[in-house]
Amino acid sequence: MADYTDEYFTNTDGLKQHYRDYNVAPDGAPLVLCMPGLTRNAKDFGFIADHLKDRCRLICVEQRGRGWSEWDPDPSRYAPNVYVEDMMALLQHLDVAEIITIGTSLGGLMTIMMNALYPGVIKAAVINDIGPEIDPAGIARIKSYVGVGTPPATWEEAVEAVKFANRGVYPKFSDQDWLMVTHLLYEDKDGRPAAQYDPALRKNFDENDDQAAPDLWPLFAQMHSIPMVVLRGGISDILSATTLQRMATEHPDLVPVTVPDMGHVPLMREPEVQAAIDGLIDRFL
Repeated sequence: MADYTDEYFTNTDGLKQHYRDYNVAPDGAPLVLCMPGLTRNAKDFGFIADHLKDRCRLICVEQRGRGWSEWDPDPSRYAPNVYVEDMMALLQHLDVAEIITIGTSLGGLMTIMMNALYPGVIKAAVINDIGPEIDPAGIARIKSYVGVGTPPATWEEAVEAVKFANRGVYPKFSDQDWLMVTHLLYEDKDGRPAAQYDPALRKNFDENDDQAAPDLWPLFAQMHSIPMVVLRGGISDILSATTLQRMATEHPDLVPVTVPDMGHVPLMREPEVQAAIDGLIDRFL
């Protein structure tokens, strides 16, 4: 039996959004909102959810146009400010006022924006491989694959495509690792792999570079009182070592964790990552 249920809420534009609800912890456990990256889905948080589920209630959400959430007929609404409002609709649906966030990539940017727009909602944060300043090389790499290419016809083709696109991201992955990551990215439809995001995401991403790489240092400064863990892949092309160092220098309660031999992003199954997140979560138990 799965340790989560598949649930839905309706956002302010009337679209149904899916989330996994890991609700097996004792009553009163902290609620952790897990927000995935640009083209990613709730499955990305399986490792950390399994690690935390006995202590926290985890809500692993899928943004509009991803996973099992409805696609938006207006692609201009695929934008971070809209996603933040969707998250506030989710919290209202859950009747929750305070949360801990785990945000990967786009989800990390959303964390910073949510705190600025709705101060007091976030009481602690894990930001996975992104910061207030984004390396342009990583943006170029992401643009090279979002919404382009021929969909794979077989799972073997899907694995090879994922390997090719991420060969510099996970240089030490085994064949089993590549298969696992492929199944995070695709779902099985009648024996064939199907991508789990709306290709129209690319349109807004292409037309508005600022939404992909805004200057968020002023907003990051507003998080100075929020305990935080920031994860970085040691060879990340999104979050540079220099940016992480500045984040740690400017924030009085930030634990930086760098995972060697890994790019964008750490999978949160790494022991050093889980230990750092444990240290943060334990402060609220």
